[in-house]
Amino acid sequence: MTASARLLIVGPQGSGKGTQGVRIASAFGIPVVSTGDMFRANIKGGTELGQQVTAILDRGDLVPDELTGEIVRDRLSQDDAANGFLLDGYPRNAAQVGHLDEFLTARGEALDAVILLDVPREESIARLKLRADEQGRSDDTEEAIAHRLDIYENETAPILAVYGERGIVDSIDGVGSLDEITERIMSALSARGLTLAA
Repeated sequence: MTASARLLIVGPQGSGKGTQGVRIASAFGIPVVSTGDMFRANIKGGTELGQQVTAILDRGDLVPDELTGEIVRDRLSQDDAANGFLLDGYPRNAAQVGHLDEFLTARGEALDAVILLDVPREESIARLKLRADEQGRSDDTEEAIAHRLDIYENETAPILAVYGERGIVDSIDGVGSLDEITERIMSALSARGLTLAA
């Protein structure tokens, strides 16, 4: 028996949301639905979508809403997401919030919580530079990092306002050890009555 939880994890690039997302989803027995992972899989597979995405990312831009929404809706319709999911990278702006609301409302569902990993900009930049050195990622140049953080701050802040009005945002201090941050997230979700399956 899996626990039911419909979650969104939000944070600037380099906040560790990918790592924490996997940990939280595993604890609840739900899939991580990461737009970044789905895009990277297509890039690696050399698909037509992958080629489109590569060109967009190399410019330091984000993938268009329509394309992203289509991929996410298809993923959330799969059987393993029936009891819940953890979204990472979507929705990232007000238009996408509307699309997700429509999709979930039609299924009689809603998000249970939005986990905001709060990390200072300097910390994000330092972590991303380190990742670029370790993984040799072409999209992690200093200019591209700064551009993506600007987009995050301009586009994602408004979605936090929307979800904040609904009272479902948990702001988590994203600086500390992996275990400390995971513990903070689990405590916040537990306080919302989201408990793990026995």
